[in-house]
Amino acid sequence: MISALTIETDDPVGETARALIQALCAEMSERYGSPPSPFSRTEAAAPRTVFLVACLRGQPGGCGALRRFDEQIAEIKRMYVAPAGRRRGIARRLLVELEMHATKFGYDAIRLETGIRQPEAQRLYEALGYRRIDAFGPYVGNPTSLCYEKVIVNQAS
Repeated sequence: MISALTIETDDPVGETARALIQALCAEMSERYGSPPSPFSRTEAAAPRTVFLVACLRGQPGGCGALRRFDEQIAEIKRMYVAPAGRRRGIARRLLVELEMHATKFGYDAIRLETGIRQPEAQRLYEALGYRRIDAFGPYVGNPTSLCYEKVIVNQAS
């Protein structure tokens, strides 16, 4: 873990969010030939949602959002760590923080989608207890999508 890493709630439509999401979209366009599925940053400002930014030594280097999918299920969106910050535990810390928010908001489970050309993301999600599920929502029928879910209620029981 990095001691100079901070993770804070940030404005999902602010300058920092815009820059990080643009970098994410550029990378996904390079990997897949098109940007990721549409995501309205204003959704991340709705109730029971959060947008987090990870800063390393004060510089934004990653982000992740939690949005409402339905009353019981949250969805992780826009998980991203800039190349210079990878393999340093930043994505893991972001994901754990998002899970804590999901628990606080009263969700029962978290879902997410990643792509077939992102084995590093697949390994992270699986290492943190996410299990593969059938495609859901806008990902149904997308041959490059892999979907995951983690139940978060009563884990201590």
